[in-house]
Amino acid sequence: MPQKYGTFASTPFVRRRCFYVRRESLMERFLFWQRWLFIVGVVISIFGMFISFFSGTALFYLFDSNINSIFWGTADVAHGVKGFQKWIYGAWGATVAGWGIFVTFIAHYPFQRKEKWSWNCLLSGVLVWFMIDTGFSAYFNVYINVILNTIFLIAVILPLVSTRKHFAG
Repeated sequence: MPQKYGTFASTPFVRRRCFYVRRESLMERFLFWQRWLFIVGVVISIFGMFISFFSGTALFYLFDSNINSIFWGTADVAHGVKGFQKWIYGAWGATVAGWGIFVTFIAHYPFQRKEKWSWNCLLSGVLVWFMIDTGFSAYFNVYINVILNTIFLIAVILPLVSTRKHFAG
């Protein structure tokens, strides 16, 4: 707990180790990371909807061409495979969108109120997802998914690491 010192006792400053920090800045940093998590959740949801509704289109070509060449040896796949891909990407995108909604709501309500379970939930959920999803993606040489997973992991882990002290105790 920060201690008040001398003439600074009546000012909005607190002593932290060997320097003075404005009290508001501690809360401002927490709110920055809380908002960051909220926005990440929204982005994840939009990304999931994009996957569901735009798989098989020109907007999804970069992803499709990488996946198709790994599993079918060509960027152009048979009509039956395209149908399967539209279904599986539709279901996968819905799952991703739902995951983003969970992150959004947890970031907006319990995380903002500094409820410890919300921090633990986000950390354990993102780590389990990352290890399993990225492990399978690496095993099957789907490195575009490894890269996307790593970006999303960093986007969620940064605020968790930066706010961990607010949830201690």
